[in-house]
Amino acid sequence: MNPIVFVLRRPVTTLMFVGVLISGGVLASNTMRTEIIQRLNSPKTRTYLEDVGVRAKQVKDYVVSEYESYFHKQEGEEIHQESHKILVTSPEARDVVTTEDFVCQIHSKRHIDVCALENGYLEEIPIREGQAVKTGDVLFRIKPVLYKARADAENAEAELAKLEFNNTKKLFDDQKKIVSQNELLLFQAKLAKARAKAALAQAELDFATIKAPFDGIVDRLLKQQGSLVKEGEILTTLSDNSVMWVYFNVPEKRYLQYMAEVGRNMDSPDIELVLANGEKFHETGKIGAIEAKFNNENGNIAFRADFPNPKGLLRHGQTGTVLINRLLKGAIVIPQRATFENLAKRYVYVVDKDDVAHQREIVIEHVLEDIFVIGGKLGVNDKIVLEGTRQIRDGEKLEYEFVPPEKVLANQKNHAE
Repeated sequence: MNPIVFVLRRPVTTLMFVGVLISGGVLASNTMRTEIIQRLNSPKTRTYLEDVGVRAKQVKDYVVSEYESYFHKQEGEEIHQESHKILVTSPEARDVVTTEDFVCQIHSKRHIDVCALENGYLEEIPIREGQAVKTGDVLFRIKPVLYKARADAENAEAELAKLEFNNTKKLFDDQKKIVSQNELLLFQAKLAKARAKAALAQAELDFATIKAPFDGIVDRLLKQQGSLVKEGEILTTLSDNSVMWVYFNVPEKRYLQYMAEVGRNMDSPDIELVLANGEKFHETGKIGAIEAKFNNENGNIAFRADFPNPKGLLRHGQTGTVLINRLLKGAIVIPQRATFENLAKRYVYVVDKDDVAHQREIVIEHVLEDIFVIGGKLGVNDKIVLEGTRQIRDGEKLEYEFVPPEKVLANQKNHAE
């Protein structure tokens, strides 16, 4: 190495070397003073000075040898660094699976409020909180004294109207035609009215017994036995958890991608659900619906994924994370370590046919564990710098070693510089 270059690169080491030389000079001048001391003609003094000279020479030789060893070591490291080869590879086209995640809310397929249909006192409640019920099971009974009395009265009126109609019909059917047809029709209408009023009274009586409209799970009981309830008051909620509706918000760009895939008759992507404990739900879902409008505040639109829930693990109101897996066929991928960042943009060095490196901006479409899926600006026939991006400059001619992309991507664990 050129001494001037060495001095410029290692000023501290140079100062140490100069200090050693000065120390040697001082020791040499002290030895020259022995001529003055010799006039004292003292053997002890001469022995002492000779010993000092020997020790000074040993120290100087040791420092010089250590310095030379350090110098050669540093020079060897620089030669090694300067001779480090630059590795170049190419992008590769391959099928990759990308995963997008969205925070979600989990809802039951059917989740309703069970309300009182009439006023009254609650009788004994035949269910308990959290119980699974079937369609038609009795949930609540309201004491039906008033409604039963009204139903009995209306049924009695209906029976009386029936007897009158039957008697009138017999008189009309008689050969003498004791009553006219109009009178028969009058009693027939009276019977129909009585029967309608009896049916209404029976319906009101039936309202006092509240039954499950579908299979589901009973939530918390908001009223207990003996409570006075009013018409429309909520008694509990009932959830149908056989299928769960999972809602999540999707940006407009991703919505347009999905609609384009649907237009090309591509299969709907499989959707996974990650629960609050970090574990994946054992069933996969499909897109079930998309809301009719975007949220103008955040530019998102709500998607709904349907998940079967045969074991009943999912409950209404849970939260989680939706994972959408998409297969990208023939995607252009490059190693992350082949890229570098400058002013919030990603670049690679592309090597042309004359082995000259040119900086080129890239667009990253998806980020996987150790590779980037890019689009638009690189092809499989391009050559990009894999290692050594910090050692080269734009427009510099390179000496490099080419590594096939399949070998590079087979074992990738290094990320971008």
